[in-house]
Amino acid sequence: MTTEIKTWEIIKGELCEVKNDLVAEGRTEPYDLEEWIASKPEILGADIAIIGRQVTTRSGSLDLLGIDRNGNTVIVELKRDKLPREALAQSIDYAANVAEWDIDKINEISLKYTEKSLEDFLSEEFDEKTIENLNINQTQRILLVGFSIEDSLNRMVAWLSNNFSVNVNAIVLHYVKTSSGTELLSRTTIIPEEIERERVRTKKFSIPMSDEPGNYDETELKDMLENYFSQNLKSSRRIKDVLLPVCLKKGVVTREKLKKAFVEYKEPNAEKNAGYFMSLISLQIGMKKNDFLRQIIAYEYPNNPWEKDNYQIREGYEQLVKELIEN
Repeated sequence: MTTEIKTWEIIKGELCEVKNDLVAEGRTEPYDLEEWIASKPEILGADIAIIGRQVTTRSGSLDLLGIDRNGNTVIVELKRDKLPREALAQSIDYAANVAEWDIDKINEISLKYTEKSLEDFLSEEFDEKTIENLNINQTQRILLVGFSIEDSLNRMVAWLSNNFSVNVNAIVLHYVKTSSGTELLSRTTIIPEEIERERVRTKKFSIPMSDEPGNYDETELKDMLENYFSQNLKSSRRIKDVLLPVCLKKGVVTREKLKKAFVEYKEPNAEKNAGYFMSLISLQIGMKKNDFLRQIIAYEYPNNPWEKDNYQIREGYEQLVKELIEN
């Protein structure tokens, strides 16, 4: 059954039904509805923040891109009238594209829209959350937002969510303009918010981390390192082009020295994002699967138990590191 919200205004002791909508009032998606939600994303849910608007994908521009406190991306599709069933297929297409994005891509989107790195934005929006303890974009959520919903789409959303635990929900808004000219916006959801929140929470994925170094022979170690540094990953490039050369030159390198090295290397946006680069490097080195990095790179925790510092090349691996850099 189609979700419907009605509103009555009490005028001189009598209930008067209020019937108006965005279209009739000349309101639009990009200039009004999109702006309202972007300025107050809590209408989408208590744990969602907006990091992009009219974000380009291979399938077109998605209206809003959000991120939740677990690091999941949130695809938000807006309609100023009824939500058609086609909106679900369109959003799934967007989500499939967003699923391919790495943390650097998402950081670029955040920088463009919020003027903050993803690291800084997350720490400000969600207390005690850092990139190092989140697996960014591990899961994608879909939110369809409109002012009514087709019966078929209603059934599809409920079926996908209840039977396959797909992170999709529809938010039905209700716009009211009272006789005094006051504009009101209320909402309801197809899947109760507490159920959706619990489903997302139980799907939370933690990255296996470790401080244990690998124990590979030199030939195998070299192959693993060459394969890693050949990948098209900005963090692996930063490790090879900045961290390792600075450690070879100066021995023990603090976070502050490394931040300065990024600026000297002329890494784009280094002045603003040096801390973000450090977090990504720390994450890469700390991943359990990357024990081959820890076999050549040592570090300490001098200030707190979650922030790596005092990086250096482990004894006996200086020549191997030189060869990797030269090659």
